[in-house]
Amino acid sequence: MTQQIVEKRAGLLVSFWNWVKLISKDPAGLLGLVIVAAFVIWSLVQGILEILASVLKDPRLGWLLLPYNPFAQNLAGAFQPPSWAHLMGTNYMGQDILARILYSIPYSAAYPAFLVVLSAILIGAALGISAGYLGGWWDEILMRVTDAFLAVPAIILAIVVSVLLKASFTGMIYSFIIVWWPIYARLFRAETLRVKAMDYVAAAQLYGVSPIRMFFRYLFINTIDPIIAYAMLDFGNVILAASILNFIGIGLQPGLPILGEMASDGVSWGFPKYWWWAVFPSISILIIALGFVLLGDRIQDIIGGRAAY
Repeated sequence: MTQQIVEKRAGLLVSFWNWVKLISKDPAGLLGLVIVAAFVIWSLVQGILEILASVLKDPRLGWLLLPYNPFAQNLAGAFQPPSWAHLMGTNYMGQDILARILYSIPYSAAYPAFLVVLSAILIGAALGISAGYLGGWWDEILMRVTDAFLAVPAIILAIVVSVLLKASFTGMIYSFIIVWWPIYARLFRAETLRVKAMDYVAAAQLYGVSPIRMFFRYLFINTIDPIIAYAMLDFGNVILAASILNFIGIGLQPGLPILGEMASDGVSWGFPKYWWWAVFPSISILIIALGFVLLGDRIQDIIGGRAAY
């Protein structure tokens, strides 16, 4: 048993490394991989430090790796342009913009993106696979519901739901999940219809495989590959959508710097004279979203057999 576990882990590592090599053969894919890896690693490290700071009641842990305390005010150093002392300048309270960007990345981008996309995948898989496999009235009802959701632009529907949920950060997350699951249900249903026609599914049915095993072993595992590629692109979409809502004042967390809010403040208070205040948070959002787009596009090429090996 131990030997089997070791071999399985080794196989997973080899498979992961092969994917990395395939992605790295394309310059754009490699750039996307580097951006996404840096984003994920920083989000994990900074997120853990912020959690420890809250649990241990020592806020200094939250900016342990940052060049400055992102909350410290220095009115004498307000509106400083980019320099060696402050690489991205300071805002109207003399707070270092780079420190505030780095501090905000976990909950400005990472938390919304991963919570929304993973939740949408789980809901979409449960509904889409069951609709495609069972068919009949259940399939018809689900497709009409998804049509109703998809008929309204996602960002407009998200704004409406967020406002109804009091425009809080939690409300924004819930609104995105409500808006995002229908497209995944559609994707899973389409893939399930394709997989259901395969011989091994018919053989499993004749063998009397349990519904749970049929769902996970034969349907979910064999429909997830193209959904992973789409989800990688969707991480960037969620980050952009969250930033848009933050820019107009929805989904903010009082007392905490948020990328979309920083860009909005920079435009309202000092643009174009103090351009750095709005530009650098906006560029940060763009780079993160672009990284997921480049990586997702490369993964789609690999899964679709269009990549150069």
